Amino acid sequence: MTLRIESLAGEHGTILKLIGRIRAEHLDELRGQIAASDPSALELKEVTLVDADAVRFLGSCESEGIQLLNCSAYIREWIVRERESA
Repeated sequence: MTLRIESLAGEHGTILKLIGRIRAEHLDELRGQIAASDPSALELKEVTLVDADAVRFLGSCESEGIQLLNCSAYIREWIVRERESA
């Protein structure tokens, strides 16, 4: 499965629900979706796999004020490690 992006209306703005695998080749599309919808959060509950570029991207989204909802422990730990090594 590749990445599927769904836009959901939430109480505090738009939420982009990400489903499947997030890889470097998906980041341009994801950036475009974020620019178009200005989401308050990314829902990551159904994300099954990420690569290093995706982890750095998710960390930068969070640094810019976009919440990462239901982020799995392994992704969260990887984001923390990337920040510590930067």
